[in-house]
Amino acid sequence: MFFGRSCYLRIGKAIAFEPTSHLFEHPLTCVELAAFFSSFSSRSSDPSSDFDSKIKARSVESDDFDATRNGYDGVGKLGAPDLGDWSFLGSTKNDCEDDQRSKFDIFDDIEEPDGEEEKDSDDDDDDLMVLGSSNRVHEQKENFVRVEGDEDEFRHPLVREVCRLLELRSGWNPKLEGQLRNLLRSLKARQVCAVLRSQADERVALEFFYWADRQWRYKHYPVVYYAMLDVLSKTKLCQGAKRVLRLMARRGIERSPEAFGYVMVSYSRAGKLRHAMRVLTLMQKAGVELNVSICNTAIHALVMGNKLEKALRVLERMQLVGIAPNVVTYNCLIKGYCEVHRVEDALELIDEMPSRGCLPDKVSYYTVMGFLCKEKRVKEVRELVEKMTNDGGLLPDQVTYNNLVHMLSKHGYGDEAVEFLREAEDKGFRFDKVGYSAIVHSFCKDGRIDMAKEIVNEMFSKGCTPDVVTYTAVLNGYCRLGKVDQAKKMLQHMYKHGCKPNTVSYTALLNGLCRSQNSLEAREMMNMSEEEWWTPNAITYSVLMHGLRREGKLVEACDMVREMVNKGFLPNPVEINLLIQSLCREGKINEAKRFMEECLNKGCAVNVVNFTTVIHGYCQKDDLETALSLLDDMYLSNKHPDAMTYTTVINALGKKGRIQEATKLMIEMLGKGLDPTPVTYRTVIHWYCQTGSVDDLVKLLEKMFLRQNCKTAYNQVIEKLCSFGKLEEADKLLGKVLRTAARVDAKTCHVLMDSYLRKGTPLSAYKVACRMFNRNLIPDLKLCEKVTKRLMSEGNSKEADNLMLRFVERGCLSHQHQEHLQS
Repeated sequence: MFFGRSCYLRIGKAIAFEPTSHLFEHPLTCVELAAFFSSFSSRSSDPSSDFDSKIKARSVESDDFDATRNGYDGVGKLGAPDLGDWSFLGSTKNDCEDDQRSKFDIFDDIEEPDGEEEKDSDDDDDDLMVLGSSNRVHEQKENFVRVEGDEDEFRHPLVREVCRLLELRSGWNPKLEGQLRNLLRSLKARQVCAVLRSQADERVALEFFYWADRQWRYKHYPVVYYAMLDVLSKTKLCQGAKRVLRLMARRGIERSPEAFGYVMVSYSRAGKLRHAMRVLTLMQKAGVELNVSICNTAIHALVMGNKLEKALRVLERMQLVGIAPNVVTYNCLIKGYCEVHRVEDALELIDEMPSRGCLPDKVSYYTVMGFLCKEKRVKEVRELVEKMTNDGGLLPDQVTYNNLVHMLSKHGYGDEAVEFLREAEDKGFRFDKVGYSAIVHSFCKDGRIDMAKEIVNEMFSKGCTPDVVTYTAVLNGYCRLGKVDQAKKMLQHMYKHGCKPNTVSYTALLNGLCRSQNSLEAREMMNMSEEEWWTPNAITYSVLMHGLRREGKLVEACDMVREMVNKGFLPNPVEINLLIQSLCREGKINEAKRFMEECLNKGCAVNVVNFTTVIHGYCQKDDLETALSLLDDMYLSNKHPDAMTYTTVINALGKKGRIQEATKLMIEMLGKGLDPTPVTYRTVIHWYCQTGSVDDLVKLLEKMFLRQNCKTAYNQVIEKLCSFGKLEEADKLLGKVLRTAARVDAKTCHVLMDSYLRKGTPLSAYKVACRMFNRNLIPDLKLCEKVTKRLMSEGNSKEADNLMLRFVERGCLSHQHQEHLQS
């Protein structure tokens, strides 16, 4: 059995280890730093991969335009297609311990971590004690073969054919399995590694690894195990990584510290930091001695898990057992200091590194420079460059200046970036279009188009031809300033200079038109996309849809969504909800409902918020029957209502005085395990108090407290009853408030006292004040003075004297002040 479930989840890749011989001597920090300074530092297939203003799923409403949504590949579908049921019926090895397990059990080997947060505990230090348990720590020798990512292997016909068969998993049959088995026996170790690394979904790679391990007359080479661990280290599939490590022990494969390091990184990505540290204990039990690489991996995992203090303790224990930290060790700690805004400690560590026998490298300084730019401490960047040159003996080179220009440009310091560019050119270094484009992008983002144009002209004068990213940045800058005509001229200027605008360029212009209330013109321009040889993508449709929506052209906006879906681009729930809200505000509730149902039938990711919005629209229209019917339909669509959905309907029922139905719905909500929100409490309290159903309210509140306690619930009840003039009911609940004797309780008592005074019953206000004194709460003096005067005017001098005497006894009032009040 290859696959035992009908669907799978795609695990997003984060920071990746490079499969080189220095993998664990240079952990993730170095890889992060390479891309940290600017997204302009590399250009892949899409030259516009770092272009201004990001339109994210929840920020399409924003005026800023984004051209960086996964390289404009479109909106991905939520979920995954049905994989079918792979029934690999081939023979398995006799010596495989796993051959007796059920077909469906195999999929359990690659379960995704449950995401359960681990509680921090001092017990974590027990896992670090392995660093002090042995003084016999030696450098680990290379005892396995590493496989480089050779492009020839990835393009090998056998590798491509295996990958093709794996893509046919939805329609798998025994014939295809036989073909795959025959191919497997012809693959070399490097080619098997290439197959594993070629899979977009690491779960598929892991299943193929397990399946191949069970085949007769086939045995994984050691390098394949390490390749599989390398793939898993880039994911959160920590359980799968641990089981591969365990399988290595069963097969008698020698395990190096790097193998354990892969597992540690996978646990770290899954957020299971304590389990990651326990890998050190597993190493000790396996008899594998520590080296600096695994210690660096542990430090990095702790730093990325916001456990800097524990990372520092690892450093101390490394030194105690004789493992000399290297520059990567200190760079991880420098990054950790910067992450917690302790840049002074990072600089101090750089100063101490030479005395500890390890000189800082340029990455040490680059890390701090990036943090200073992020924190807008640009002046200190220049000081750090001088420090790197004078104290560290590291002369700025082309890489240094490139990083500085990209860091400063990324954080909006175009002028400072230009200064370093000039300095670099004076020293004989040359910048390419990537560096110039970064500066142009920075100026355009700040609205300084003139400065951006000067940089573009300078590029021409130096023989550095601007590319589509540079021109698109300027075009978008014009659109941000509302100069759409200038943006159109820029588009023609691009054609004139032989630079063909791409989808990003046109989408930026369409966004500018929509922001200028010219969405219909933008619509016409998109209709001519085939003639202009560009293809609209998900962002293009989204920009135009929201432009039409903002202009109130809701019918056209809905048509745009339908066209978008027909093109294979699915709008996200936020985009759908914004359009539903607009329809509801226009009173087109039925159209909003039909639109939502149409999106649901087309496979769009309609969620509970979209249903709640439509339900709220019907409640606003006083069509409660349809709202209740839609609430029931949510379960049929496998969309479970949340607390806000129930609160919306309960509020509408209370508004109509249908308290019994509201109570039934509230009990149903609690029975489904939903916690009432503060809005739920306020809604229930308001309508029950208005109808005078105080006894029923108290019973309901007690049930609500079992799910989610609200300490101020009774305070709200008393204050709401006072606002409705129902003071007797409020006075009955005063005892429940005075149990805690908090400041908020005093405020509630003051509200009740003031209500009694306005009603003309100062004696009742006096009794509330006395109850406050009995609970060690001091009433407001000015309010009590009003009560005293009203008591005196009604002939209740005894009560008035007693109230003021209470203040005197607690030192809050002098006798002279009391006599003055009585006079």
